[in-house]
Amino acid sequence: MGKSVTRREFTKLAAGAGLASTAVLAGRASAETVSPNEKIRVALIGCGAMGTSLLNHFLKVREVEPAVICDVDSWKLKMAIELVEQIRGAKKSVDVTKDFREVIDRKDVDVVINATPDHWHALPTIMACQAGKDVYVEKPLSLTIEEGRVMVNAARKHNRVVQMGTQQRSADHYRQCVDIVKSGGIGKVRMVRCWAYLNWVYRFEAMEDEPVPANVDYEMWLGPAPKRPFNRNRFHFSFRWFWDYAGGLMTDWGAHMLDIANLGMNVQAPKSAISVGGKFGFPDDVRQTPDTQQAVLVYDGFSVIWEHAIGIGIGPWQREHGVAFQGSDGVLVVDRLGWEIAAETEPSEGGSRFKMTPVPRQKGSVSCEFLHVKNFLDCVKSREKPVSDVEIAHQSMKACHLSNIAFRTGRKVDWDDEKEEIVGDAEAQEMVRAHYRAPWELPKV
Repeated sequence: MGKSVTRREFTKLAAGAGLASTAVLAGRASAETVSPNEKIRVALIGCGAMGTSLLNHFLKVREVEPAVICDVDSWKLKMAIELVEQIRGAKKSVDVTKDFREVIDRKDVDVVINATPDHWHALPTIMACQAGKDVYVEKPLSLTIEEGRVMVNAARKHNRVVQMGTQQRSADHYRQCVDIVKSGGIGKVRMVRCWAYLNWVYRFEAMEDEPVPANVDYEMWLGPAPKRPFNRNRFHFSFRWFWDYAGGLMTDWGAHMLDIANLGMNVQAPKSAISVGGKFGFPDDVRQTPDTQQAVLVYDGFSVIWEHAIGIGIGPWQREHGVAFQGSDGVLVVDRLGWEIAAETEPSEGGSRFKMTPVPRQKGSVSCEFLHVKNFLDCVKSREKPVSDVEIAHQSMKACHLSNIAFRTGRKVDWDDEKEEIVGDAEAQEMVRAHYRAPWELPKV
């Protein structure tokens, strides 16, 4: 039984295929010149659109040797096999499995790419660290704050390099903007606004439960998540709209945007969070997570505002997504395509004057996903921490998780970051913790 590909999946697959075609000859030739001692043997767990895109970028690096690929869906495995053969040659064989534990057990794997659904980000990453492997894990880092802490502990205890796939940290123009903010270039910043308005996500019509497709190991796909009948609306790409597996757009895009806010303001977790919203755009569809959501996060000396909308494509500053640092002298607005600074004004004799020189729209840097992969692989060799180190990732994800907890409880949550717990709210604190279906358990590290 085949699966229809969403518009977003098709776009990413098509882009990945195009990138692969330009890298075939270079990737094939360079791989043949690497000595066995230089090779970095890589395994991919999760062969969806993001997983195959990452694999494509990894295979551009001459030292990378694909060892094994893993997915619960044999159709996805076939696509990944074809990608490896296209880049490294038809004669290149790669092992396949539907059980990620077979990947963890292999002695010939140095690096694991974890591109699974969000509810599977923690366990394979922790187990890979315990087995002496480095990990590139997709965003969001974890489904819960407790998982994120254990992931950090595992990476540190076993001296592993763990990078989260927030590739914007490797983009030159984001770093340039952060430097401007940190240097006081727009004055004192007292508010940051982050947003994602996505008009390519539409209504999710109800679908009947059905038998599990023959090509899918659904029990393994569910893993630690609650037992549910198979339904296409909760599977593959659309899993992200259901609380069992993900946190909606808040964690899907908030992981990117709020991470840049954290980077620019040089902070970790917020002191408190409130959030409102709901299913206002598509009230009758089957999506559980809100299609419209706002959150306010309070830090020392400033606040961060998050907002998202599904089915709407024009957000603040006429941008689909972005981060706006509101300074006393100007507002710096940055997204993946570029950045600009709007100057504040102040009264002057005869009218008003700019507090600083405005900066017109500047183009963004390109290929930041590959640069992010390259940074990770460089750190695998040097044993330095990558730009989206697991601790950095954990701190950025706290803002996302706390916003969702505030939304789901309908009240303000206060956060004690030293203890990593919500203050005075037992119900909310339960949402900080991981709750796994037996026999799966979150390791104590």
